[in-house]
Amino acid sequence: MLNESFVHLRVHSEYSLVDGLVRVKDLCKHTAALGMPAVALTDLCNFYALIKFQKAAQGAGVKPIYGSDLLLRDDDDPEQISTLCLLVQNETGYHNLTDLISRAYLEGQWQGKAYVYRSWVEQQSEGLIALSAGRDGDVGQLLVSGKRELAETRLSRWLSVFGDRFYLELQRTGRPYEEDYIHDAVALAAKLSCPVVATNDVRFIHSDEFEAHEARVCIRDGRVLDDPRRPRNYSDQQYLRSTEEMLELFSDIPEALENSVEIARRCNLTVKLGTYYLPEYPIPEGMTQEQFFRELCHKGLDERLDFLFDRAAPSFADTEKEYRARLDFELDIILQMGFPGYFLIVMDFIQWAKDHDIPVGPGRGSGAGSLVAYALKITDLDPIEYDLLFERFLNPERVSMPDFDVDFCMDGRDQVISYVADNYGRDAVSQIITFGTMAAKAVVRDVARVQGKSYGLADKLSKLIPFEVGMTLSKALEQEPALKEFLEADEQAQEIWDMAEQLEGVVRGVGKHAGGVVIAPSKLTDFAPLFCDETGSGLVTQFDKNDVEDAGLVKFDFLGLRTLTIIDWALKIVNAQRAKVNDEPLDIMAIPLEDKKTFDLLKSAETTAVFQLESRGMKELIKKLLPDCFEDIVALVALFRPGPLQSGMVDDFINRKHGRAELAFPHPQYQHECLQPILQPTYGIILYQEQVMQIAQEMGGYTLGGADLLRRAMGKKKPEEMEKQRGLFLAGAVEKGFDQELASNIFDLMEKFAGYGFNKSHSAAYALVSYQTAWLKTHYPAPFMAAVMSSELDNTDKIVVFIEECREMKLDYKLPSVNEGEYMFTVNDRGQIVYGLGAIKGLGEGPVENIIAARNSGGPFKNLFDFCERTDPRKVNKRAIEALIRSGAFDDLGEDRAVLMAAMPEAVQVAEQAARNSEIGMVDLFGDTLAVDNRDVYEPYRDARRWTTKERLQGEKDTLGLYVTGHPIDDYEAELRQFVPRRIVDLNPDKQAQTVAGLVVNMRTMKNKRGDTMAFLLLDDRTARIEVALFSDVYEECRDKLVKDAVLVVEGVCSFDEYSGGKKMRVKSLRSLAEAREHHARELELLIESEHSSAEQLQRLKSALGSVRGGNCPVVIRYRRPEGEARLRLSGDWRILPQEDVLIRLREDCGANNVVIKYD
Repeated sequence: MLNESFVHLRVHSEYSLVDGLVRVKDLCKHTAALGMPAVALTDLCNFYALIKFQKAAQGAGVKPIYGSDLLLRDDDDPEQISTLCLLVQNETGYHNLTDLISRAYLEGQWQGKAYVYRSWVEQQSEGLIALSAGRDGDVGQLLVSGKRELAETRLSRWLSVFGDRFYLELQRTGRPYEEDYIHDAVALAAKLSCPVVATNDVRFIHSDEFEAHEARVCIRDGRVLDDPRRPRNYSDQQYLRSTEEMLELFSDIPEALENSVEIARRCNLTVKLGTYYLPEYPIPEGMTQEQFFRELCHKGLDERLDFLFDRAAPSFADTEKEYRARLDFELDIILQMGFPGYFLIVMDFIQWAKDHDIPVGPGRGSGAGSLVAYALKITDLDPIEYDLLFERFLNPERVSMPDFDVDFCMDGRDQVISYVADNYGRDAVSQIITFGTMAAKAVVRDVARVQGKSYGLADKLSKLIPFEVGMTLSKALEQEPALKEFLEADEQAQEIWDMAEQLEGVVRGVGKHAGGVVIAPSKLTDFAPLFCDETGSGLVTQFDKNDVEDAGLVKFDFLGLRTLTIIDWALKIVNAQRAKVNDEPLDIMAIPLEDKKTFDLLKSAETTAVFQLESRGMKELIKKLLPDCFEDIVALVALFRPGPLQSGMVDDFINRKHGRAELAFPHPQYQHECLQPILQPTYGIILYQEQVMQIAQEMGGYTLGGADLLRRAMGKKKPEEMEKQRGLFLAGAVEKGFDQELASNIFDLMEKFAGYGFNKSHSAAYALVSYQTAWLKTHYPAPFMAAVMSSELDNTDKIVVFIEECREMKLDYKLPSVNEGEYMFTVNDRGQIVYGLGAIKGLGEGPVENIIAARNSGGPFKNLFDFCERTDPRKVNKRAIEALIRSGAFDDLGEDRAVLMAAMPEAVQVAEQAARNSEIGMVDLFGDTLAVDNRDVYEPYRDARRWTTKERLQGEKDTLGLYVTGHPIDDYEAELRQFVPRRIVDLNPDKQAQTVAGLVVNMRTMKNKRGDTMAFLLLDDRTARIEVALFSDVYEECRDKLVKDAVLVVEGVCSFDEYSGGKKMRVKSLRSLAEAREHHARELELLIESEHSSAEQLQRLKSALGSVRGGNCPVVIRYRRPEGEARLRLSGDWRILPQEDVLIRLREDCGANNVVIKYD
C-alpha cells in the first residue's frame, strides 16, 4: 500500500564515487517495499546513473526524481565552499542542471573537485527546486557558526532567485550540531516564510552497512579506518529510513515531512529514451539527401565492379544486374529507416583516414554484410562473393541503429577522432565514459589496506583468487579449496573477506571507453551531461555506452587494431625495397586470395605473429583442419570458440573436409538439395548465423528480415518464442512443398547450431586481415617480422618469442647498431633484420632520437669518443651508453665491449667538457678533441680484462631480453658431453629413461586436478628445445633449483608430443650443473707452478676451496717445479661441491687451462 507521508529527497548511490553504497536497483526495490510513492537520486555533481535510475524506478513502480548535490563556490569569496541540492521539475530544469553539472567539470575544477559558482546557479535556476543541504549548505554553515544576520541575508538572496522553490533542509542523523541548526533554521524559516523539508541524507540502504560505507570512503581517500585524524562525516543513521521512522523522528515538525511529498508532486520529468537524433551530413546544393546518397553509392559500385570484374566478359551484364539489384534493395531500406546520414558520416571519416595514410581495417562485425558500405569504401570485402547478408546488419523488421565498428591503426585512431571533432564541432563530439568497479582481487587488497592488515596477508589472499575474467569472490570460494581452508584458519583474513563481499562490484572510478565516440546533431549537453579531467582533456559523456544510445545519441566505434599498424609498417619497408629496383608499390588489397605458398605456411601451423591464428590451441586446430582456401580461414575463426570445440562440431567439420565423414546438407538423415548451395562452403555444417537465416528463407519462406528475428530468438532460447517460430517455419515449409517431418528436423538442427553460430561478416572481414599477415609472412618474411617486433618494443618477452620465430624461419638478424639501427626494427640492404634501438632496455625514445639525429647530420660514428661528443649528454647519459655497449650496439665500430666499457667514463667526461666549452664560447687551441684524432683512442684501455662469454651474454640478456651472439651453454659444451652424451636434438621417444642437459629458457607452473602444483620447463641446448614436465613429487623435491637461465641436467622418459609435433619429456630426476659435476667427476685437478706460487696465492686457494667444502668431489693438486712434479691428493675433509663461481675464482688465480674436472 502506498504511504504518501514522506519521500526521500537526498540519496547518494555508488555513482557518487566519493561516498554512497546504494545500488540503484536495490534503492528502487526497497523504496517500493517501504510503500513510498517516489524517491530522488542526488549523486554528487553527476548524472552517471540517471538512465539506469529511470529504468529501475519505472520497473519497480516508483516515481523517479532527478537531482544532484553540487559543491558551490561564492563568486566574491571562492574559498567559501558549501553544498546545494538541486532537483529537476521539468524539461527546462533538466537542461539547466545538465548544463551546470557539465560546466562544473569543464570550467569549475579546482584541486581535483568540480564546483559550480553561485552566479551560474542564479542564471540557470528555472525549472529547478533547491534544498539548502542542511548544515553543509551556506545558510546552515552561517547558522551553526552563530552568524544569524548573515544567514538571513543569504536566505533572502536565495528566495529572490528561487521564490517558492527554495526549501530549508532539516536532518536528524546523529551528527554534531544538528539540533542547534534545526532550532535556528526553523525560526529563520518562520521569519522569512521559507518552507522547510526533512531528508535523511541517505548513503546506504541498511544501517548495518555503515562500516562497509566507511571502508569505501577510506579506500577513496587513501586513509586507514583507525586513523584518528581522518574526517568522520557520516553516521550509522544515514540509511533508507521507513516512513514510520521519519514520522517519529520529525513528529515535532510534521510540515517538513509533508513538504517532501509536495516536492515529489512538483517534480515531473521522464527523460525521453529510444528516439534517435542523427547528425546532419552536408548535402550539395540543389540535391536532396536521397538523390545524393543514391548517386554516390552507384558511382562507388562502378569503381568496385571495375576492380572486381572484366567489363568485356560476356557474363558481366548478369553480374552487374545482380549487384545493382542488391544495391537498390539496400538503399531502399536505408532510406526508409532514415539512416543515410549515418552511412555518409562513416564514409567521410574513413575516406579522410585513407587520404591521410592512416590504415583502416576491411570492416568488422555485421556491417561487412552491406553492399552499400562496400560501394562507399566503408568496408573492403565483397559481401556477395562471401554470402554476407545485409539483414544481419540492418533489418527493417527490427528498428535499431546501424552500428559500424571501424578499425584504425593504433597510432592513427586519435587523429581520426580529432578530425571528427573539428568537422562536426568540438561541442558536438565526445568519447564515452566507462565505470570501473571494485573487482574481486583488487577489493581484497583495498579492504585489507584500510583495515590496517599486513600487506603479506592481503597479497596471499588476493593471490588465492584465480586470475580469470569475470571472477567473483563467491566463484573463487567454490573453485579454490585452499582459499576456503585459509579463511577458516585465519580470523583476520575472514574479516577482510566479509567486508570485501559487501564492497565487491561497487563503482570506484570513471574511465574512457576504448573506441566509442558520439556525434550529436547540436551541442552535446542537449542530450547528456559531460565529464572531463582536471586538465580539461578526456572529454566524455556522463552516460555509458548503453545509456548514451538510449538517450538517442549515435555511437560510432573507433577501434585501434595493432595488426593494421604492423601491416602498414611492413608495407613501408617492402615498398622502400621495391622502389630501389623500380617496382610498383605493393597494394595489400590487391593480393591474390588463393596463393598456394601462403596456404602451405598455414598448413604447417607456422602461424606465430599471424593475426588470430597464433595461439597454441589455434595451431592445434590448423594442423587438423589444414586450410586450403579463404573460406577455411573464415571457418577457423568461427570454429575456434568454446561452443563448437566442446560440441563435437569441430571434429565433424574436419572429418567432412578430409572425406573421413559423409558430406550431408546438413545431416545424413535430414537433408535437401536446396540447402546444398547454402552449406557447401562449410561442408554441410551450420556454422554461421547467416546460414541459419538463409535456410529459414529457402525452406521456411521467411523474408531475410524475419529470418534475422528467428536467429535472435534461437540465440536467446526462449521456449515460448521458439514454439511460435517453429509454427511459422513449418507452415512456410509445407506451403513451399517440403515434407513437414523433414522441416521439423531441420528446424531442430538449426536450433541446435544457432547457439554456436558465429557472425560470418565479422569472421570474413577478420579472416582477410589474417590472410594478409600470413601472405606477408610468406613472401616478405623479414619486413613482416621487423614490423611485428616493432609493434612490441616495450614487451621484451614477446620480442624473445619473435626472435625465436626468426631463427626457426632461418631469417638473418643482427644486434642493434648505432650506425645502422633506427628506433624500430628495420631491414638493411643485405636483407638482415636490424634490432630496433628502441627495444634496448634502459634506452628511451629521447636518447634514440638524439643518436639518429646526430648520425643523420654528421655521418656514421667513428668511435665511442666521437659518439659521445656528437650526442647530447643530457639525453644520452652514462646509463644509456652502458646499455648500448652491453647490447652490442657499438660492435660495428670494431672494438671489444670490455675496452669500450673501460673507456666510457673518460669519453663521457671529455664530451661534457667540450659541451661546456662550446656553451661559454671557448675554442680548443689545439684543434679538435680525440674524436677526429687518427691515433688509437682506446690505447690506455687495451689491458682491460676481457669479459667472459657468460658476462657478455648476460649483458645481451639484460638489455635485449635474450642471448644473441651465443648461448650460455656453449661454455659447458665440452664438459657436458663427458657425462651427458645425448643432445636434445638426438632424443628419440623411448620407454627407457634418457639424460639431457639444457638451459632453462622458460618455466610455468599449474595446478593439476588434485590441486597439486606441477611445472613445465623449456630446456634449450642450442641444438633444439624440449618441454619437460615435473609432476608434483619431483617439483616439490627440486623447486629451489628451478631458476630461469640455470643449466640443469634432467633424466626422464621422452615421448612424442601430439600438440607441437615435437618431443616432450616426463622428468624422473633433476640435478643442477654443480650436482651433476659432483656426481660424475672423478676429481678436480689444479696445476700450480712453483715460480708463480706464493703464500698469498695459497691462501686464496684455501679460501676458495673452503667455501665449498662438504661435497663429494676429491681435489688433487699437481705441483710442478723445474726438476719435477708431484700429485698431492687432499684428504676427505677437502671434498667439494664444484660450483661455477668457485671454478671461475680458481681459473682466474691459476690460469684457465690449469683447473680441470676429470671424469671417468
